[in-house]
Amino acid sequence: MKRFFKAFAVCAAALIVFGACTPSNAATDSNGTVRLERVKPSQVGMDEARLSRVDEVINASIEKKEIPGAVLAVVRDGKMAYIKAYGNKSVYPEVVPMTEDVVFDLASCSKVVGTAMSMNHLMESGGFRLTDRVDMYIPGFQPYVDPETGKKTNIRMIDLLTHSSGLPSYVSPEVVIKDKGKDDPDSLMSYICTMRRKHVPTTTFEYSCLNFITLQNVLQNITGMTLAEYAQKNIFDVLGMTSTTYLPKNKPEIMAKVAPTEKKGEGECFLGEVHDPLARVMNHGNSGNAGVFSCAEDLAVLAAALMNGGNYNGRQVLGKQTVETMTQVPAGFEHLGRSLGWDNYSDYNSNQGNLFHKTRTFGHTGYTGTSFIVDPVSKTAVILLAHRVHPEDKGGVARLRALVANIVAGSIVK
Repeated sequence: MKRFFKAFAVCAAALIVFGACTPSNAATDSNGTVRLERVKPSQVGMDEARLSRVDEVINASIEKKEIPGAVLAVVRDGKMAYIKAYGNKSVYPEVVPMTEDVVFDLASCSKVVGTAMSMNHLMESGGFRLTDRVDMYIPGFQPYVDPETGKKTNIRMIDLLTHSSGLPSYVSPEVVIKDKGKDDPDSLMSYICTMRRKHVPTTTFEYSCLNFITLQNVLQNITGMTLAEYAQKNIFDVLGMTSTTYLPKNKPEIMAKVAPTEKKGEGECFLGEVHDPLARVMNHGNSGNAGVFSCAEDLAVLAAALMNGGNYNGRQVLGKQTVETMTQVPAGFEHLGRSLGWDNYSDYNSNQGNLFHKTRTFGHTGYTGTSFIVDPVSKTAVILLAHRVHPEDKGGVARLRALVANIVAGSIVK
Protein backbone atom coordinates (compact mmCIF):
# COMPACT_ATOMS: atom_id res chain seq x y z
CA MET A 1 0.00 0.00 0.00
CA LYS A 2 2.84 2.42 0.84
CA ARG A 3 4.55 1.73 -2.48
CA PHE A 4 1.28 2.29 -4.37
CA PHE A 5 0.54 5.66 -2.82
CA LYS A 6 4.12 6.83 -3.10
CA ALA A 7 4.14 6.01 -6.81
CA PHE A 8 0.69 7.56 -7.25
CA ALA A 9 1.73 10.80 -5.56
CA VAL A 10 4.90 11.20 -7.61
CA CYS A 11 3.17 10.43 -10.91
CA ALA A 12 0.20 12.68 -10.15
CA ALA A 13 2.47 15.58 -9.32
CA ALA A 14 4.48 15.08 -12.49
CA LEU A 15 1.39 14.92 -14.68
CA ILE A 16 -0.06 18.07 -13.21
CA VAL A 17 3.14 20.10 -13.27
CA PHE A 18 4.34 19.16 -16.74
CA GLY A 19 0.99 18.58 -18.38
CA ALA A 20 -0.66 21.77 -17.16
CA CYS A 21 -1.80 24.39 -19.61
CA THR A 22 -0.96 27.90 -18.44
CA PRO A 23 -3.04 30.72 -19.93
CA SER A 24 -1.23 33.43 -21.87
CA ASN A 25 -1.80 36.02 -19.13
CA ALA A 26 -0.17 33.88 -16.43
CA ALA A 27 3.06 35.05 -14.87
CA THR A 28 5.37 32.01 -14.79
CA ASP A 29 9.11 32.32 -14.19
CA SER A 30 11.72 30.20 -15.97
CA ASN A 31 12.01 28.03 -12.85
CA GLY A 32 8.28 27.24 -12.90
CA THR A 33 7.26 29.76 -10.25
CA VAL A 34 3.65 30.87 -10.75
CA ARG A 35 2.74 34.44 -9.87
CA LEU A 36 -0.64 36.15 -9.83
CA GLU A 37 -1.38 38.88 -12.32
CA ARG A 38 -0.94 42.23 -10.56
CA VAL A 39 -3.73 44.76 -11.02
CA LYS A 40 -4.93 48.00 -9.50
CA PRO A 41 -7.53 47.49 -6.74
CA SER A 42 -10.11 49.33 -8.85
CA GLN A 43 -9.76 46.70 -11.59
CA VAL A 44 -11.17 44.07 -9.23
CA GLY A 45 -13.88 46.13 -7.57
CA MET A 46 -11.91 47.55 -4.65
CA ASP A 47 -11.61 51.18 -3.58
CA GLU A 48 -7.93 52.07 -3.65
CA ALA A 49 -8.14 54.87 -1.07
CA ARG A 50 -10.03 52.66 1.39
CA LEU A 51 -7.61 49.78 0.90
CA SER A 52 -4.54 51.95 1.39
CA ARG A 53 -5.57 52.52 5.01
CA VAL A 54 -3.87 49.21 5.79
CA ASP A 55 -0.55 51.03 5.53
CA GLU A 56 -1.38 53.22 8.50
CA VAL A 57 -2.40 50.39 10.84
CA ILE A 58 0.54 48.15 9.90
CA ASN A 59 3.06 50.97 10.27
CA ALA A 60 1.51 51.90 13.63
CA SER A 61 1.99 48.31 14.79
CA ILE A 62 5.65 48.50 13.78
CA GLU A 63 6.09 51.81 15.61
CA LYS A 64 4.62 50.25 18.77
CA LYS A 65 7.14 47.40 18.36
CA GLU A 66 4.39 44.80 18.13
CA ILE A 67 6.14 43.53 15.01
CA PRO A 68 9.45 44.42 13.32
CA GLY A 69 7.92 44.21 9.85
CA ALA A 70 5.37 42.49 7.64
CA VAL A 71 4.29 41.64 4.12
CA LEU A 72 0.65 42.01 3.12
CA ALA A 73 -0.94 40.44 0.04
CA VAL A 74 -4.58 40.93 -0.98
CA VAL A 75 -6.08 38.67 -3.65
CA ARG A 76 -9.37 39.42 -5.41
CA ASP A 77 -10.91 37.39 -8.25
CA GLY A 78 -7.67 35.48 -8.73
CA LYS A 79 -5.51 38.58 -9.14
CA MET A 80 -3.06 40.36 -6.84
CA ALA A 81 -4.82 43.58 -5.89
CA TYR A 82 -2.26 44.69 -3.31
CA ILE A 83 1.13 43.53 -2.10
CA LYS A 84 3.48 45.55 0.04
CA ALA A 85 6.41 45.12 2.44
CA TYR A 86 6.65 47.09 5.67
CA GLY A 87 9.39 47.65 8.23
CA ASN A 88 12.30 45.27 8.58
CA LYS A 89 13.09 41.65 7.84
CA SER A 90 15.63 41.69 10.67
CA VAL A 91 16.45 44.03 13.56
CA TYR A 92 19.00 41.77 15.25
CA PRO A 93 21.93 41.31 14.91
CA GLU A 94 21.58 43.84 12.08
CA VAL A 95 18.78 45.86 10.53
CA VAL A 96 17.68 44.52 7.12
CA PRO A 97 14.68 46.07 5.32
CA MET A 98 11.65 43.93 4.53
CA THR A 99 10.97 42.98 0.91
CA GLU A 100 7.94 41.37 -0.73
CA ASP A 101 9.75 38.07 -1.34
CA VAL A 102 10.79 37.42 2.27
CA VAL A 103 10.11 33.87 3.44
CA PHE A 104 8.49 33.45 6.88
CA ASP A 105 8.22 30.59 9.36
CA LEU A 106 4.46 29.99 9.02
CA ALA A 107 4.18 28.25 12.42
CA SER A 108 0.63 26.87 12.74
CA CYS A 109 -0.40 28.13 9.30
CA SER A 110 1.58 25.01 8.34
CA LYS A 111 -1.39 23.01 9.62
CA VAL A 112 -3.43 24.11 6.62
CA VAL A 113 -0.82 24.99 3.97
CA GLY A 114 1.05 21.72 4.49
CA THR A 115 -0.90 19.16 6.51
CA ALA A 116 -4.57 19.83 5.70
CA MET A 117 -3.86 20.30 1.99
CA SER A 118 -1.86 17.06 1.96
CA MET A 119 -4.43 15.07 3.95
CA ASN A 120 -7.28 16.17 1.70
CA HIS A 121 -5.18 15.30 -1.35
CA LEU A 122 -4.56 11.86 0.14
CA MET A 123 -8.26 11.43 0.93
CA GLU A 124 -9.35 12.25 -2.64
CA SER A 125 -6.68 9.79 -3.85
CA GLY A 126 -8.37 6.95 -1.94
CA GLY A 127 -6.03 6.91 1.04
CA PHE A 128 -8.59 7.03 3.86
CA ARG A 129 -12.14 7.93 4.88
CA LEU A 130 -13.05 10.65 7.37
CA THR A 131 -14.86 8.05 9.49
CA ASP A 132 -11.87 5.68 9.65
CA ARG A 133 -10.47 5.05 13.10
CA VAL A 134 -7.01 6.49 13.67
CA ASP A 135 -5.78 3.15 15.03
CA MET A 136 -6.26 1.65 11.56
CA TYR A 137 -3.16 3.58 10.54
CA ILE A 138 -1.31 4.01 13.83
CA PRO A 139 -1.25 0.73 15.80
CA GLY A 140 -1.60 1.29 19.52
CA PHE A 141 -3.39 4.62 19.20
CA GLN A 142 -5.78 4.56 22.15
CA PRO A 143 -9.49 5.53 22.16
CA TYR A 144 -11.17 7.77 24.69
CA VAL A 145 -12.17 5.79 27.79
CA ASP A 146 -14.92 7.12 30.06
CA PRO A 147 -13.38 7.25 33.56
CA GLU A 148 -16.66 6.30 35.21
CA THR A 149 -18.14 3.64 32.92
CA GLY A 150 -15.07 2.41 31.09
CA LYS A 151 -16.89 2.88 27.78
CA LYS A 152 -14.53 3.32 24.84
CA THR A 153 -15.06 5.80 21.99
CA ASN A 154 -12.77 5.53 18.98
CA ILE A 155 -11.03 8.64 17.64
CA ARG A 156 -11.60 9.09 13.90
CA MET A 157 -9.78 10.99 11.19
CA ILE A 158 -12.45 13.69 11.13
CA ASP A 159 -11.94 14.25 14.85
CA LEU A 160 -8.27 15.02 14.30
CA LEU A 161 -8.97 17.39 11.39
CA THR A 162 -11.63 19.35 13.32
CA HIS A 163 -9.69 19.47 16.61
CA SER A 164 -12.34 17.47 18.43
CA SER A 165 -10.37 14.29 19.20
CA GLY A 166 -9.92 14.96 22.91
CA LEU A 167 -6.13 15.13 22.67
CA PRO A 168 -4.58 17.88 24.82
CA SER A 169 -3.43 21.04 23.10
CA TYR A 170 0.31 20.48 23.51
CA VAL A 171 3.07 18.66 25.36
CA SER A 172 6.55 19.99 25.94
CA PRO A 173 9.52 18.14 24.41
CA GLU A 174 11.06 17.89 27.88
CA VAL A 175 8.09 15.84 29.13
CA VAL A 176 8.28 13.43 26.20
CA ILE A 177 12.05 13.06 26.43
CA LYS A 178 11.85 12.39 30.15
CA ASP A 179 9.23 9.68 29.57
CA LYS A 180 10.69 8.08 26.42
CA GLY A 181 14.38 8.84 26.75
CA LYS A 182 14.75 10.12 23.18
CA ASP A 183 14.12 13.28 21.15
CA ASP A 184 12.85 11.65 17.97
CA PRO A 185 9.55 11.47 16.02
CA ASP A 186 8.78 7.87 17.03
CA SER A 187 9.05 8.75 20.72
CA LEU A 188 6.68 11.66 20.28
CA MET A 189 4.07 9.59 18.43
CA SER A 190 4.39 6.79 20.98
CA TYR A 191 3.70 9.30 23.73
CA ILE A 192 0.65 10.74 21.93
CA CYS A 193 -0.76 7.23 21.37
CA THR A 194 -1.31 6.59 25.06
CA MET A 195 -1.60 10.02 26.71
CA ARG A 196 -4.83 10.97 28.46
CA ARG A 197 -7.75 11.95 26.23
CA LYS A 198 -9.59 14.90 27.76
CA HIS A 199 -13.13 14.47 26.39
CA VAL A 200 -15.39 12.35 24.20
CA PRO A 201 -14.43 12.76 20.53
CA THR A 202 -16.58 15.12 18.40
CA THR A 203 -18.22 16.79 21.41
CA THR A 204 -15.79 19.63 22.12
CA PHE A 205 -13.37 21.83 20.19
CA GLU A 206 -9.88 22.01 21.65
CA TYR A 207 -7.18 23.30 19.35
CA SER A 208 -4.29 20.85 19.47
CA CYS A 209 -0.91 20.58 17.79
CA LEU A 210 -1.02 16.89 18.68
CA ASN A 211 -3.97 16.30 16.32
CA PHE A 212 -1.89 17.42 13.37
CA ILE A 213 1.23 15.57 14.41
CA THR A 214 -0.97 12.47 14.49
CA LEU A 215 -2.28 13.28 11.00
CA GLN A 216 1.32 13.60 9.82
CA ASN A 217 2.03 10.10 11.05
CA VAL A 218 -1.12 8.70 9.44
CA LEU A 219 -0.05 10.14 6.10
CA GLN A 220 3.47 8.82 6.45
CA ASN A 221 2.30 5.32 7.39
CA ILE A 222 -0.07 5.17 4.41
CA THR A 223 2.27 6.60 1.77
CA GLY A 224 5.77 5.74 2.95
CA MET A 225 6.71 9.38 2.31
CA THR A 226 7.47 12.08 4.84
CA LEU A 227 4.93 14.87 5.13
CA ALA A 228 7.58 17.26 3.79
CA GLU A 229 8.07 15.12 0.68
CA TYR A 230 4.35 14.61 0.10
CA ALA A 231 3.43 18.29 0.45
CA GLN A 232 6.32 19.36 -1.77
CA LYS A 233 5.38 17.01 -4.63
CA ASN A 234 1.61 17.22 -4.44
CA ILE A 235 0.92 20.76 -3.25
CA PHE A 236 3.82 23.21 -3.51
CA ASP A 237 5.38 21.96 -6.76
CA VAL A 238 2.01 21.54 -8.44
CA LEU A 239 1.11 25.19 -7.84
CA GLY A 240 4.58 26.52 -8.65
CA MET A 241 5.16 27.66 -5.05
CA THR A 242 8.94 27.61 -5.41
CA SER A 243 9.65 29.58 -2.22
CA THR A 244 7.57 27.22 -0.05
CA THR A 245 9.14 24.26 1.73
CA TYR A 246 9.82 22.40 4.92
CA LEU A 247 13.48 22.31 6.03
CA PRO A 248 14.66 25.41 4.13
CA LYS A 249 18.27 24.90 5.24
CA ASN A 250 18.44 22.25 2.52
CA LYS A 251 17.59 24.89 -0.12
CA PRO A 252 20.09 27.78 -0.26
CA GLU A 253 17.97 29.79 -2.72
CA ILE A 254 15.13 29.87 -0.17
CA MET A 255 17.36 30.31 2.88
CA ALA A 256 18.68 33.57 1.46
CA LYS A 257 15.15 35.01 1.80
CA VAL A 258 14.18 33.59 5.23
CA ALA A 259 13.35 36.02 8.04
CA PRO A 260 14.77 35.22 11.50
CA THR A 261 12.51 34.56 14.46
CA GLU A 262 13.37 34.50 18.16
CA LYS A 263 16.80 35.08 19.62
CA LYS A 264 18.37 31.97 21.19
CA GLY A 265 19.25 33.17 24.67
CA GLU A 266 21.90 35.85 24.25
CA GLY A 267 23.11 34.52 20.92
CA GLU A 268 21.90 34.27 17.34
CA CYS A 269 18.28 34.01 16.21
CA PHE A 270 16.53 30.95 14.85
CA LEU A 271 16.97 31.16 11.09
CA GLY A 272 15.57 28.47 8.83
CA GLU A 273 14.78 26.35 11.91
CA VAL A 274 11.11 26.02 12.82
CA HIS A 275 10.30 28.06 15.93
CA ASP A 276 7.82 25.60 17.45
CA PRO A 277 9.59 23.35 20.02
CA LEU A 278 7.78 20.09 19.19
CA ALA A 279 8.35 20.54 15.48
CA ARG A 280 11.99 21.50 15.96
CA VAL A 281 13.18 19.30 18.84
CA MET A 282 11.09 16.15 18.40
CA ASN A 283 10.17 16.10 14.69
CA HIS A 284 13.34 17.77 13.41
CA GLY A 285 11.47 20.16 11.08
CA ASN A 286 9.19 17.61 9.37
CA SER A 287 6.05 18.09 11.44
CA GLY A 288 2.30 18.21 11.07
CA ASN A 289 1.79 21.15 13.43
CA ALA A 290 4.45 23.56 12.11
CA GLY A 291 7.47 23.65 9.82
CA VAL A 292 6.38 25.21 6.52
CA PHE A 293 8.27 28.30 5.33
CA SER A 294 6.65 30.45 2.64
CA CYS A 295 6.22 33.93 1.18
CA ALA A 296 3.20 36.12 0.45
CA GLU A 297 3.34 35.57 -3.34
CA ASP A 298 3.22 31.78 -2.98
CA LEU A 299 0.38 31.88 -0.49
CA ALA A 300 -1.54 34.21 -2.79
CA VAL A 301 -1.35 31.53 -5.50
CA LEU A 302 -2.68 28.94 -3.04
CA ALA A 303 -5.53 31.28 -2.05
CA ALA A 304 -6.42 31.90 -5.69
CA ALA A 305 -6.55 28.14 -6.33
CA LEU A 306 -8.81 27.57 -3.33
CA MET A 307 -11.20 30.25 -4.59
CA ASN A 308 -11.26 28.61 -8.01
CA GLY A 309 -12.15 25.00 -7.28
CA GLY A 310 -8.56 23.93 -6.61
CA ASN A 311 -7.25 25.25 -9.93
CA TYR A 312 -4.96 28.11 -10.77
CA ASN A 313 -3.65 28.72 -14.30
CA GLY A 314 -4.40 25.15 -15.35
CA ARG A 315 -2.71 23.66 -12.29
CA GLN A 316 -5.22 21.51 -10.39
CA VAL A 317 -4.03 20.95 -6.84
CA LEU A 318 -7.29 19.49 -5.45
CA GLY A 319 -10.62 18.54 -6.99
CA LYS A 320 -13.47 21.06 -6.85
CA GLN A 321 -15.57 18.86 -4.55
CA THR A 322 -12.56 18.30 -2.30
CA VAL A 323 -12.04 22.04 -1.84
CA GLU A 324 -15.72 22.60 -1.06
CA THR A 325 -15.76 19.76 1.47
CA MET A 326 -12.44 20.75 3.03
CA THR A 327 -13.40 24.37 3.66
CA GLN A 328 -16.97 24.03 4.93
CA VAL A 329 -17.91 22.92 8.45
CA PRO A 330 -19.16 19.31 8.22
CA ALA A 331 -22.76 18.46 9.09
CA GLY A 332 -22.94 17.56 12.76
CA PHE A 333 -19.85 19.64 13.57
CA GLU A 334 -21.52 23.06 13.46
CA HIS A 335 -20.92 23.54 17.19
CA LEU A 336 -17.16 23.40 16.57
CA GLY A 337 -16.88 25.99 13.81
CA ARG A 338 -14.01 24.10 12.18
CA SER A 339 -13.79 22.52 8.74
CA LEU A 340 -11.22 19.91 7.66
CA GLY A 341 -8.14 21.61 9.06
CA TRP A 342 -9.38 25.16 8.64
CA ASP A 343 -10.96 27.64 11.06
CA ASN A 344 -14.34 29.00 9.98
CA TYR A 345 -16.03 30.48 13.00
CA SER A 346 -14.47 29.00 16.15
CA ASP A 347 -13.23 31.21 18.99
CA TYR A 348 -9.85 31.28 17.23
CA ASN A 349 -11.07 33.17 14.14
CA SER A 350 -10.53 36.78 15.24
CA ASN A 351 -8.06 37.20 12.34
CA GLN A 352 -11.07 37.20 9.97
CA GLY A 353 -12.29 40.52 11.35
CA ASN A 354 -15.97 41.46 11.37
CA LEU A 355 -17.00 42.01 7.75
CA PHE A 356 -16.17 38.89 5.74
CA HIS A 357 -18.76 36.10 5.36
CA LYS A 358 -19.65 34.78 8.81
CA THR A 359 -19.61 31.05 8.10
CA ARG A 360 -17.98 30.46 4.72
CA THR A 361 -14.75 32.41 5.37
CA PHE A 362 -11.89 30.09 6.34
CA GLY A 363 -8.30 30.58 7.38
CA HIS A 364 -5.65 30.05 10.01
CA THR A 365 -3.08 31.83 12.11
CA GLY A 366 0.48 31.06 13.19
CA TYR A 367 2.16 31.73 16.53
CA THR A 368 5.04 33.58 14.89
CA GLY A 369 2.64 36.23 13.54
CA THR A 370 1.35 34.81 10.25
CA SER A 371 -2.24 34.62 9.04
CA PHE A 372 -4.19 33.44 5.99
CA ILE A 373 -7.84 34.31 5.28
CA VAL A 374 -10.04 33.33 2.34
CA ASP A 375 -13.62 34.51 1.78
CA PRO A 376 -14.91 32.39 -1.13
CA VAL A 377 -18.13 34.39 -1.30
CA SER A 378 -16.48 37.74 -2.09
CA LYS A 379 -13.53 35.96 -3.78
CA THR A 380 -11.09 37.79 -1.52
CA ALA A 381 -8.04 36.60 0.39
CA VAL A 382 -5.83 38.37 2.93
CA ILE A 383 -2.33 37.10 3.63
CA LEU A 384 -0.55 38.95 6.43
CA LEU A 385 2.91 37.65 7.23
CA ALA A 386 4.74 39.04 10.23
CA HIS A 387 7.33 37.73 12.68
CA ARG A 388 6.24 39.12 16.01
CA VAL A 389 8.65 36.77 17.85
CA HIS A 390 11.70 38.56 16.42
CA PRO A 391 13.98 39.27 18.15
CA GLU A 392 12.05 38.39 21.33
CA ASP A 393 8.73 36.66 21.90
CA LYS A 394 7.00 39.83 23.09
CA GLY A 395 5.05 41.20 20.13
CA GLY A 396 1.36 40.84 19.35
CA VAL A 397 -0.72 40.76 16.18
CA ALA A 398 -4.24 39.68 17.21
CA ARG A 399 -5.76 43.16 16.95
CA LEU A 400 -3.72 44.06 13.86
CA ARG A 401 -5.00 41.01 11.96
CA ALA A 402 -8.63 41.98 12.56
CA LEU A 403 -8.06 45.63 11.66
CA VAL A 404 -6.39 44.69 8.37
CA ALA A 405 -9.18 42.20 7.54
CA ASN A 406 -11.82 44.87 8.19
CA ILE A 407 -10.06 47.43 5.99
CA VAL A 408 -9.70 44.94 3.14
CA ALA A 409 -13.34 43.82 3.39
CA GLY A 410 -14.50 47.43 3.65
CA SER A 411 -12.67 48.36 0.46
CA ILE A 412 -14.81 45.98 -1.62
CA VAL A 413 -17.27 48.14 -3.54
CA LYS A 414 -18.27 45.89 -6.43
